[in-house]
Amino acid sequence: MSDTQNRCDTMATLDVLCPMHVCLDKFGKITHAGPTVTKLYGENSILGIRFLEAFELNRPHSITSMETLLAAAGKKLHLKKRVEPQTGLKGVLMPCAEGGAIVNLSFGISILDAVQEYSLNASDFAATDLTIEMLYLVEAKSAAMEAHRKLNQRLQGAKIAAEEQAYTDTLTGLKNRRALDHILPRMVEDRTPFGLLHVDLDFFKEVNDTKGHAAGDIVLQHVAKVLVDSSRGDDVVARVGGDEFVLVINGTIDEEILGRICTRIIKEVERPVAYKDTLCKVSASVGIAIYDGNGAASAEQLMDDADVALYASKHDGRATFTLYTPKLREDSPLAINH
Repeated sequence: MSDTQNRCDTMATLDVLCPMHVCLDKFGKITHAGPTVTKLYGENSILGIRFLEAFELNRPHSITSMETLLAAAGKKLHLKKRVEPQTGLKGVLMPCAEGGAIVNLSFGISILDAVQEYSLNASDFAATDLTIEMLYLVEAKSAAMEAHRKLNQRLQGAKIAAEEQAYTDTLTGLKNRRALDHILPRMVEDRTPFGLLHVDLDFFKEVNDTKGHAAGDIVLQHVAKVLVDSSRGDDVVARVGGDEFVLVINGTIDEEILGRICTRIIKEVERPVAYKDTLCKVSASVGIAIYDGNGAASAEQLMDDADVALYASKHDGRATFTLYTPKLREDSPLAINH
């Protein structure tokens, strides 16, 4: 067998056993690079380049030539690539025939960063290299973390859905009393000005009694649509009882504007609602309370004020709205009607 064939067989063996190795001639030039080293340099071939030009020796500091490199045979070398990314490496050199040497390299503790940086996999390392075991552990950990992340996402989604359901009226899709009890105190605490409209349906009981609860449900859904259409995205619309609703008009305390909103609601609610072969007719009474953001009123007090104003609207013949004033609490109420 020729020397050339022997050399080829040796290189092939080293490529399998030590895929991160380089062979040097007696001048210190790289004559062969293992497949993983070649992968580190990509398109930049290091064949024919002096080892000390391809790699920077950090320790031992005294190595500046092939002679001093050979003198460090068997010692641990600390080095890094001279081209970006300048990955840190460990190495050990052993001299070979004709004055050359073989340097076996590894990533040391920077293996995880190197695997990501160069897209390395198990085939880039010797089968007996403990790096393989580490890669398997990293892959297992990554898979476990991904599964954990997805599980957390599902749990978070389920939690949000459950909370949303807990704060939603199932018939109308509006917020419910629980949601309002959470939102309103927060707005008062934040001193956010708002107009509070308490809406109660007139003659709704007659619809339920004469046409059935299914007809009543259709009416409630119609009213819910009217209220949503009469509000904006940052307003709050809630069903707080059988036929009672609350609108929180965020940032609006102008009496004239709130009056126009109430007028529109009353007009739209009075439109007959078709159910099977009959029409369902109801009207709406509204009580208004205003929070200007400067007072010490509580959410409970504002709800009570709106309720007092609503009672005044009912007393005045229904299908109207009333703005709360302290006088409404007197035995002979003097409501301010618009």
